[in-house]
Amino acid sequence: MASSSRVIGSLCAMMFLEFFIWGGWFVTMGTFLANSLAAGGSQIGAAYSTQSWGAIIAPLFIGLLADRFFNAERLLSILHLLGAVLLFSMARAADFAAFYPCVFGYMLVYMPTLALVNAIAFRQLADPSTQFARIRVWGTLGWIAAGLLISFVFSWDSPQAIAAAALRKTFIMCSVASLVLAVFSLTLPKTPPVTGGAAFRLRDAFGWEAIGLLRDRNFLVFFTASIAICIPLAFYYQHANQFLSELQVANPTGKQTLGQISEVLFMLLIPMFLNRFGIKVTLLVGMLAWTARYLMFALGNSGDLLALLLFGIALHGVCYDFFFVSGQIFIDAKAGNQIKSAAQGLITLATYGVGMLIGFWAAGKITDAYAVGVEHAWRSIWTYPAVFAAAVAVIFAATFKNETVKYRLPR
Repeated sequence: MASSSRVIGSLCAMMFLEFFIWGGWFVTMGTFLANSLAAGGSQIGAAYSTQSWGAIIAPLFIGLLADRFFNAERLLSILHLLGAVLLFSMARAADFAAFYPCVFGYMLVYMPTLALVNAIAFRQLADPSTQFARIRVWGTLGWIAAGLLISFVFSWDSPQAIAAAALRKTFIMCSVASLVLAVFSLTLPKTPPVTGGAAFRLRDAFGWEAIGLLRDRNFLVFFTASIAICIPLAFYYQHANQFLSELQVANPTGKQTLGQISEVLFMLLIPMFLNRFGIKVTLLVGMLAWTARYLMFALGNSGDLLALLLFGIALHGVCYDFFFVSGQIFIDAKAGNQIKSAAQGLITLATYGVGMLIGFWAAGKITDAYAVGVEHAWRSIWTYPAVFAAAVAVIFAATFKNETVKYRLPR
């Protein structure tokens, strides 16, 4: 099947909108909840943990509906239409009690769309192994665009705007984008279900077909480390924007896009590290980058040590690419063709489901413990994920045996 330029353009636009929507409200939600709805750390943690519940439920949804009965592009349209309504409801919520059911419902309909856009792209590309990366990068560009708009065009994250609850407008912006994607999805190439109504099996939805891989010591160590490292990861997603805003760093949301920019750049270094140093060193660099990032956050400030905060944000490329992207490559090589998809599904459930669910809960509890009036003792807060990430790295280094995983970037 040849992929026409029109199809490629449509898939790029789909990815751009998909991640523009997520990046447009998810980054600043903690700041909004703390300042506009007077939410505490545990409440903010509960709001962010809806992502994990969505990740846990998404495989069931996809397995029961998308894989058996509905065209993926039509289901994508329906889900984003529902999402537009829920995002608008989040913008209008007067307190956390009204906000939480909306964000919970939204994550239940949004998280399945991540699998749907990937499925649509893979089904429509003639050579996914070389073409998908060029399509997926538009999702990162969408996330970056949302942050730049919020900070540098609309200035919704300035101290004065935050005090005036301007961050409510991020939900409205994303509601409009979700509505646009709902309509646009109907123009995407038809992507019918592939299983022909085959019987749904719970073990397939959650990747349990790959559970036998845990008998391999290296895979078990990696699997456990992946869950553990997602605990400090949750601190960044949940509190980084709130932290930068409390320190009155100018344009905090725009500055956080440095993380996505570095994500694209550091991706280019993965083949060199994997081929020269092996998977163990590459994964360790990713884990240790989390420790370095949080230490920079603990020591930095909005004045003479602002550079530490910016370097900490820019380390996102190392943190994410060297551990999570390299980890996906490791799983791909370890699982083989027969259970490749099941293995990726199992690790996604473990990390974005279990690991981050624990992390969001812990981040909320620790942030509440270090609340000082309406602000926080951030140096103490960031010390926790820094030490935890270092401990995970030490245990991983002592228990994981190096392997050679050959990889090259798609052309």
